[in-house]
Amino acid sequence: MRRIKFEEAINEALMEEMNRDETVILIGEHVSSDILLQHKGLYDKFGRGRVRDTAISEAAIVGVSTGAALAGYRPIADVMFSDFCAIAFDEITNKAAKWRFMHGGMQTTPLVIKTAIGGYLGAGAEHSQCFESPIMHTPGLKIAIPSTPYDAKGLLKTAIRDNNPVVYMHHKILLGVMGEVPEEEYTIPFGVADIKREGKDVTVVATGFMVKMALDVADQLQEKGISVEVIDPRTLEPFDIETIVASVKNTKRVVIVDEDTLRCGVTGEIAAQIMEKAFDYLDAPIQRVAAVNLPIPGNIFLEEYVLPQPKKIADAIRTVLGIKEDLPVRPLQRARLS
Repeated sequence: MRRIKFEEAINEALMEEMNRDETVILIGEHVSSDILLQHKGLYDKFGRGRVRDTAISEAAIVGVSTGAALAGYRPIADVMFSDFCAIAFDEITNKAAKWRFMHGGMQTTPLVIKTAIGGYLGAGAEHSQCFESPIMHTPGLKIAIPSTPYDAKGLLKTAIRDNNPVVYMHHKILLGVMGEVPEEEYTIPFGVADIKREGKDVTVVATGFMVKMALDVADQLQEKGISVEVIDPRTLEPFDIETIVASVKNTKRVVIVDEDTLRCGVTGEIAAQIMEKAFDYLDAPIQRVAAVNLPIPGNIFLEEYVLPQPKKIADAIRTVLGIKEDLPVRPLQRARLS
């Protein structure tokens, strides 16, 4: 199978869906000039009528896109960094999320809010957050977080075809990552987790870039005789707790890794659901690895302290397995955007 970059997989999904359905439009800041490497060729092919640059106003981007969805279009609102979803929070949580419910299902809101998440670039507190938990907290919004080029394309195509608002969060660090993507048409259903790596000693549930980090740690620990199963939920809403519970029943131990904050973050919600549905199968307390409850520093050395690292994942695995000796793993290499 051919291998392409994560950013190319997103670009292919957009190109194919805009070719397939003329109601699909792209709206956002600099979407015609392809700053984040995902919109190549879209403006040239579809023109200003369907690839529309906007002012630097996330509230306007999401507000206009929500109105366009209600008017019969399938807009993709590009919010360049998820941090700035906060500026459009009313439009996201009180308009897009609630409109179909408030009107008794008589109107649909086929809207995709596409936004970049994550740190490890030294980009500072306002350009490095994973804004998942406020979105996950809001009823009426679906959430997709791909970790591979294959998932990036398939989940985005599903999101564009959905008649409900979907927040599609892709990690900046993954944009240049290569992966296998078939040339034929495919989509990935929401609410179906993927077991990225099978194992028998411990279950690691991870999202986005954390999936890649967890897989790297799992490969290193395999050399020490530790078998790690890595599960990627792929969507946080709908959420496939059944696949995770089935894994926990087998391994008896679980570590949850997410780049959102530890306090009131995604790891807490997943841990609570596991406790409710699989408590009797656990042989050790659940361990969570997430961002420290601090603004993310611009200094890359301080950023390493705040954000999850391979050593923190290895330490969490060591804790649930009751291993006394240290489990050294390679540190994360300095990330590049592409």
